[in-house]
Amino acid sequence: MARTHLPDSRVSPRFAGVATFCRYPLLPLVAPECLPLDWALYGVPFDGGVTYRPGARFGPRAVRDASQYVKRYSIEHDLDLCDTLSLADAGDAPVSPYDCRENAQRVTEFAAALADPARTKLLAVGGDHSIAYANIKATWLRRGRPSGGLACIHFDSHLDTVDAVWGEKWGHASPFLRAIEEGLIDPARMISIGIKGPLNTKADLDYAKARAVQIVTHARWQADGPAQLAAFLAKLGDAETYLTFDIDCVDPAYAPGTGTLCPGGFTSAETLAILRSLAGVNLAGADIVEVLPDRDPAGITAFLAAHIIFETLCLDAVRRKSN
Repeated sequence: MARTHLPDSRVSPRFAGVATFCRYPLLPLVAPECLPLDWALYGVPFDGGVTYRPGARFGPRAVRDASQYVKRYSIEHDLDLCDTLSLADAGDAPVSPYDCRENAQRVTEFAAALADPARTKLLAVGGDHSIAYANIKATWLRRGRPSGGLACIHFDSHLDTVDAVWGEKWGHASPFLRAIEEGLIDPARMISIGIKGPLNTKADLDYAKARAVQIVTHARWQADGPAQLAAFLAKLGDAETYLTFDIDCVDPAYAPGTGTLCPGGFTSAETLAILRSLAGVNLAGADIVEVLPDRDPAGITAFLAAHIIFETLCLDAVRRKSN
């Protein structure tokens, strides 16, 4: 029996109906036989923490719309996602558009209470990268406040460990510094993949390096990145791990709809292949952020983000099937 009930696309076409993430049911409409819920997906329409182009507040809406053409069966993993996981769209978190810290608090409170906190994992769709802090904290709380923090796999062009920009400590340049400070993330079990582009200063690397974050630049990835990632995963073992994906780690030729473009990144095919290589990881929660639809009239960035959601959920499904 399916764990997630989807509309029949031969009865209700994918271009019809109210858009939800990947056509998963709205949280209040999940069938009783599909409870407890495995994953709650929710939007965070907030971009008050950006340092360059605004507009990611419209990301969740664009990704929902693009995700109508995401299907349920993975050829690569040989699994039907909806037969394995119970999934739902939990709507959008309440936001505070003019206050980054207040927004983080409001989103954390919303996410921490979704569905069954003991059983349901959280996938947040942004919004700018500042929203990752809230979903990480909610995940950490729901996982029983693990001592030392969660492990973290971070895809990005930027490290996002700047203490403050223009006096703002809760913007999209700072979520991992804040999460590490609070013990939500264990920096010694964190890997940042795809880092690239010029920096404001060499000192921007200091915080992460001093705390043993493993930095895999895009150039380094081309040399031995897959081996580094495999070694990192082997060291993680069964540790609960948070996955955070900034769409700007993808080359803007493939994902132009983002606020802090950085050329020379992954292709769409490389991105999906890298995500599939994480099969076996013990996911505790995840996010996909920084989709800025106004900069991509064709919608290919939102469409890629929707498939990143699918591949992320598949990782948990693979693990459950193997166990």
